[in-house]
Amino acid sequence: MLREIRELGFEYAELSHGIRISLLPGILQAVDAGEIRISSLHNFCPLPLGADRASPNIFKFSSDDPRERASAWKHTLKTLQLAERVQAKLVVLHLGSVEMDGYTEKLIELAAAGKKDTPKYQKLCAEVLAKREARKERPLQAALELLSRLVDEAKPRGIKLGIENREAIEELPFDTDLTLVFREFRDPTVVYWHDTGHAQIKHNLGLIDHTMLLAALADRLHGFHIHDVIFPARDHRPPGVGSIDFAALKPWVKPEHLKVFELSPSLSAEEARAGIEHLKAIWGEP
Repeated sequence: MLREIRELGFEYAELSHGIRISLLPGILQAVDAGEIRISSLHNFCPLPLGADRASPNIFKFSSDDPRERASAWKHTLKTLQLAERVQAKLVVLHLGSVEMDGYTEKLIELAAAGKKDTPKYQKLCAEVLAKREARKERPLQAALELLSRLVDEAKPRGIKLGIENREAIEELPFDTDLTLVFREFRDPTVVYWHDTGHAQIKHNLGLIDHTMLLAALADRLHGFHIHDVIFPARDHRPPGVGSIDFAALKPWVKPEHLKVFELSPSLSAEEARAGIEHLKAIWGEP
C-alpha cells in the first residue's frame, strides 16, 4: 500500500481510520526502512478491534454514555502513541455529533433533484438549523472537555490535534462554532484541519460559503484533506472534475500547510495523477 503511494510521487502518507492492526507490522517496516514518511494520522488509528470497516465515528467524544467517551479517549490515546512511533506531527479528529435523523441525506436528495430553491428545501434547512442549535450545548461541552484532556497528552509529544470541518449537518463542531472553539483553545496544539470536500458539500447545499469558511479560520489552519465534489455530494473525486473553485482557496494556502489527497479507491492511478497535477497548476508545488 505504502509503496504504491510512494510510486505515485508522494514522500509522505497519512494513516487513516481504516488501518487494521494486522497492517501495522508492514507499515512500521516501511517507515523504519525509509520507504515513506508519515505526515499525519486520522483518528481512530489503528481501527479498534471489532470494527470491520473504517469507523472514525465509532466512539463519539460527544456521547452521553461515559463508557463510549472512555472508549473514545482510550483509542485516541492509541492513535497518539502510533503517531509518536511513526514520527507523525498531527492527528485529525472528529468531535462527535448531535442526535438528529437523516437531515443531511434529505437535503442532498432534494438538491440532486433540482429542488434547492423550493420552499420545501428552505423549510427543511430552517428546521434542521434550529433543531441542532437547540440540542448542541451538552454534546459540544462533552466533546470539548475530552479535547482539553487530549491536549495534555498531545502537547508533550509534539503532536497537533487537527479539528476537522465535517460534511454532515449534525456533526460537531458546527461551522458557525469553529471560531468559538479556537477562541476557547488558544493553545497552538489545537489547530484547524480543512477538508475541501466537506466544505464544498455544505456550500453546494447552501449552508455555508466555502471560501469564507476557510478565510475565517486561516489563522489556525494547519492543513487540508483535498478532494473534489461532483454536485451535490459525490466526494473524494480528483481535483478538477467537480465543483470546487480551488483558485478561490489559493490565497489561504501556505507552503508549510500539510496537504493530504483523500481520493476514492475507485480511482485509477492515472485519474489520481491528473487530479494532483491539476491542483499543482493552480496552487503551485507544495
